[in-house]
Amino acid sequence: MKTAGDTRSILDALESQHPGADTELHYRNAFELLVATILSAQSTDRRVNLVTPALFKRYPDAGALAKATPGRLEPQIHSTGFFRAKSKALVAMARALVRNHGGNVPADMDALTALPGVGRKTANVVLGHALGIPGLPVDRHVLRVANRIGIAGSDDPVVVERQLTSALPPERWTRASDTLILHGRRICRPKPLCDECAVQHECEYFQRGGVAEPVTRPHRKARRVAPQTP
Repeated sequence: MKTAGDTRSILDALESQHPGADTELHYRNAFELLVATILSAQSTDRRVNLVTPALFKRYPDAGALAKATPGRLEPQIHSTGFFRAKSKALVAMARALVRNHGGNVPADMDALTALPGVGRKTANVVLGHALGIPGLPVDRHVLRVANRIGIAGSDDPVVVERQLTSALPPERWTRASDTLILHGRRICRPKPLCDECAVQHECEYFQRGGVAEPVTRPHRKARRVAPQTP
């Protein structure tokens, strides 16, 4: 893996290539971003942004959404995919906010991940973008780009989050995630556009001739779990 100094320099170059990187989800407050991020699982931000204006007009806060039923919610979010699981998670999440937090989105990782349908990635998105608390969301783009370049060395999102946050000051965490996500969408795709990459000559994937280095993670016993936003 790269050193912390190398990681910061690489992020400097990528941030110059993608100035102003930010989440592409549309929101006005922490509740809306929480809902939008849950909906974005296995969907696109563009698709979610088409759905949320009408959704937020009908359910402007946790109290309103808590009164809904999954069956009533399903048709409104159908196009985002996995609509049955998402409907159940959204209603349960809103009811938990009302019951445990007075309808407000808590500014705390443990409290957020205790909500139905909310995983660590979603919590970091909300903390970093809507609540002003440093967070580094790790999605499939961050995993792919960070491992290819060599600033991370695991396929476990929690491990990659820890590796990146240890190399960067907290005030850079959220922007670093947004930058890596945009780079993964625009340049470092599954079939990458290496000639357009600002860190081509720092990238271990490029230096290996486009051959991925396998990463390992500790073996975990498989178990069946209900769908959740990662």
